[in-house]
Amino acid sequence: MGKDYYKILGITSGSNEDEIKKAYRRMALKFHPDKNKDPNAEEKFKEIAEAYEVLSDPKKRVIYDQYGEDGLKTGGTGSSSGQGTTYHYTFHGDPHATFASFFGGSNPFDIFFGSGRQRGTTNGTNDHGGDHDMDIDMDGDDDPFSSFSHFGFNGINGFHHGGGRRHRNEPLHGGRKKVQDPPVVHELKVSLEEIFHGCTKRMRITRRRLNPDRRTMRTEDKILNIVIKRGWKEGTKITFPKEGDETPENIPADIAFVLKDKGHPLFKRDGSNIIYTAKIGLKEALCGCTVNIPTIDNRAITLPCNDIIKPGTIKRLRGEGLPFPKNPSQRGDLIVEFQVRFPDRIPHQSREIIKQHLPQS
Repeated sequence: MGKDYYKILGITSGSNEDEIKKAYRRMALKFHPDKNKDPNAEEKFKEIAEAYEVLSDPKKRVIYDQYGEDGLKTGGTGSSSGQGTTYHYTFHGDPHATFASFFGGSNPFDIFFGSGRQRGTTNGTNDHGGDHDMDIDMDGDDDPFSSFSHFGFNGINGFHHGGGRRHRNEPLHGGRKKVQDPPVVHELKVSLEEIFHGCTKRMRITRRRLNPDRRTMRTEDKILNIVIKRGWKEGTKITFPKEGDETPENIPADIAFVLKDKGHPLFKRDGSNIIYTAKIGLKEALCGCTVNIPTIDNRAITLPCNDIIKPGTIKRLRGEGLPFPKNPSQRGDLIVEFQVRFPDRIPHQSREIIKQHLPQS
């Protein structure tokens, strides 16, 4: 006994196109895995998408009404004009693509996790936004700072980033224009050392691609080379066009990676500057001292402090920060912020001496 698509959508076999759309909208929102935490919601969400894909297509619906699910998928004979045709249908298996296509790239839940499964290597293009617009040079081999990771764009780590915008159209499929799926965006964490030196990240993705018959699909792996230039800022986006899942009914989504700074044990980043907190005692703050300041390239700079250091005092070491994105031969500054450690207690004799020598406030 095949699936009852009408029952899945909660409608009758006489329902018209508008009723089918309303039913899909209602059921898809109800059982979307981002909203419904029931363990069976994912499977139900997939069944709803499959039912809509069939019943919203007049040709598929005619065959389904006459031969049921088995006839539709194994090849049945049916035609509204009375002429026999052989037709095979296999659900593409991605209910999120159906959801994205139905809502035109927008998402009632703000972010919905979707597909983008992706042998070969590909380099991406980057987008800094604002006044950091740069071209990415994808020539050259991997450097010593390269790494290798794997992503399966099936809703774990990535999110569609459509913002309600429709993407490029391609030729009609089943009487409807193909619409590109929203981009699948992933956060890519990089260390300050990787930003200082530049590096290449290698990501293996698994995706689905159409076979030459343009109906059946295969699963394949692909290596994406993400070349990270010196000084790139957090938020820089590297895009790989149309590297997502490909189905008979969609244009593959773009895959994008957005840089995110990793935490560092010594430094904090402020654009192209880096900040180091130097901790000194009260004696050093009042009487002077010399502090060894570590740098991002594993050197140490001797910083003499002859004046009184107040809590929060800042000293700037010029050109010891990160490279500027547009001019990597130039660097930002290393900013030293002083933190003064006060003693928990002072002996009475010492307190009297301090009173004698310190001015009244």
